[in-house]
Amino acid sequence: MNTLLARLDWLWRLLMTGFCFSLFGAGGLLLSVVWFNLLNLAERDRQRRRRIARRSIAASFRFFLRVAKAVGVLDYAIDGAQTLREERGCLVVANHPTLIDYVLIASVMPETDCLVKGDLLRNPFVSGVIRAADYLINSQADRLLPQSERRLRNGDTLLIFPEGTRTRVGEPMTLQRGAANIAVRCRADLRVVTIHCSEHLLDKQSKWYHVPAHKPQFRVMVGKRINTAEFCEAQEAFEPALAARQLNRHLLYQLSQQTPPLAGIHNDASALS
Repeated sequence: MNTLLARLDWLWRLLMTGFCFSLFGAGGLLLSVVWFNLLNLAERDRQRRRRIARRSIAASFRFFLRVAKAVGVLDYAIDGAQTLREERGCLVVANHPTLIDYVLIASVMPETDCLVKGDLLRNPFVSGVIRAADYLINSQADRLLPQSERRLRNGDTLLIFPEGTRTRVGEPMTLQRGAANIAVRCRADLRVVTIHCSEHLLDKQSKWYHVPAHKPQFRVMVGKRINTAEFCEAQEAFEPALAARQLNRHLLYQLSQQTPPLAGIHNDASALS
């Protein structure tokens, strides 16, 4: 009997996972084709239009996560959501175990900026979202640093996954130096966020239909804010490249720390308000 119930539970989650993927894709197209075009016509002020677009994205992510939880696809908790919501003028750096890490974090950061891959501009489901939100593109190397500095000084929060791609299960974590370089050269602090998933789901080696035997539980842990100035001032003669390497090693250590046990995980209602 237990085996039958477990099998039925798995089949239900497989079906609902397909539904959630379809919902996410349809939502991205709806935002891009309808809502953001209407927003371009109705709001002429670029800064206000960008702010509304980002808030719309965060609201749609909150809706998506609530639906995914309600139909039993996953469960999640965001510890420190209020800290993220109130963060200003710094980089938020996180590990990247699954495809929905950005969704989880951005759902509680209504005006966050994000560094995204240039290849995503060719994806019809998300390209309109990226342009409307005016996210930074990592392939635009000549513009990336000055744009990052200007936005950080204006109080924007920049979300970066320094691994550059999703973590490969069983392989050691490696970080690109982009986040550390931006932090050092813009003299901006970093907020470390650690994401843990109890099952192998939507990782680098998985397809959407590779549904685990047990319902995945996500926990997002908001860590301490790192003072970048300490790494810059530790040298008698400030060398940005050296400071960035030291900061990157520190970030790797912070992101590689073992996350707390998942017992008792639950939905943080305050994080989703």
